[in-house]
Amino acid sequence: MKKTLIDFENFLKSHDTSIFESFHPYFQDAFWEMVVNGGKRFRPSLLFSIVLANDKKKIKDSFCIALALEVLHTYSLIHDDLPAMDNSPLRRGHTTLHIKYDECGAILAGDALNTYAFYLISNSNFSDKIKVEIIKSLGFGALKMVLGQACDCFFENKKLDKSKIDFIHLNKTAALIASSLEIGGIIALLDKNEIKKLKIFGTKLGLYFQIKDDVLDSTSVEEVLGKPINNDISKNSYVNLLGLQKAKDAKDRLKDELLLELDTMQDNIQKNLKELLKSH
Repeated sequence: MKKTLIDFENFLKSHDTSIFESFHPYFQDAFWEMVVNGGKRFRPSLLFSIVLANDKKKIKDSFCIALALEVLHTYSLIHDDLPAMDNSPLRRGHTTLHIKYDECGAILAGDALNTYAFYLISNSNFSDKIKVEIIKSLGFGALKMVLGQACDCFFENKKLDKSKIDFIHLNKTAALIASSLEIGGIIALLDKNEIKKLKIFGTKLGLYFQIKDDVLDSTSVEEVLGKPINNDISKNSYVNLLGLQKAKDAKDRLKDELLLELDTMQDNIQKNLKELLKSH
């Protein structure tokens, strides 16, 4: 997996962005710089975990699809940081685009990345049938992400119960993580039951990482997170609802459930996902 991620990072950094060459003073740079500015590459890693476990020959062809996941996720972060949402000056340890350039440029860079994800899929080396399935999965995950974001923004400073907070984060965070695993299964030609199992696992995994993120927002430092801390004070976070210790307990319970579910999966998938969970 480590070599695959290094190869993917090189693929990402050397990617041709000349599609956005123009007389605009900065748009081509703004379009791509938040993609290359670090990030855990978690969603691509999930996809690679499944492809490597089942069909290693397809890993290079899957780079375009993994990049589609990464650019769509990055678009969501750029928009999430805008003044109308979190109004954050920092992301991945770097100045956010609306601060470095301007708000209009940041919005349009995010719009471009969102569309570019599907352009990448359409130009990949997979059959039309596989491309359609990938687009359906990524499109569904992206739509659910936006729905979760809409609910999250609208209900700031309004206390919700746990079922509604779960709804927000099952959509805002978990849907795209579930799509990452589902798309890995689609590329690897797994049967429908295995793909369904991966998607269910990914949904729970997304909730686990959201609770973990909420805990880190309350306990970490800006230099480690690469973004402002205590940024969720007005939001319906798990820490705000449950308190710090109960949020930690909920996170640990979810991790135990995830490890039990992993035991029901194919050995190679199980091995790769367990390694991935350890490093995140």
